[in-house]
Amino acid sequence: MKKSNFTEAQIIAILKEGDAGVPVAQILRKHGISQGTYYNWKAKYGGTSVSELKRLKELETENAKLKKMYAELALENAAIRDVLSRKL
Repeated sequence: MKKSNFTEAQIIAILKEGDAGVPVAQILRKHGISQGTYYNWKAKYGGTSVSELKRLKELETENAKLKKMYAELALENAAIRDVLSRKL
């Protein structure tokens, strides 16, 4: 998947221009984006602020760490149970 030329903060600023009443066609020409891109961004980032977006990123990274920790512990637990069942 191609990385966007715009940061998420820039995308939110572009969407706020549209919310302020600037015609969509003018926004598209100004920033060099397609209509589909604009509406995809609006569906994904509409109504969010930069601080909310940063918090969401932090939560996603924390969630990934917790999932990794759980997977490691579950594997260790399964190994211990396997060893204990062999001894009995």
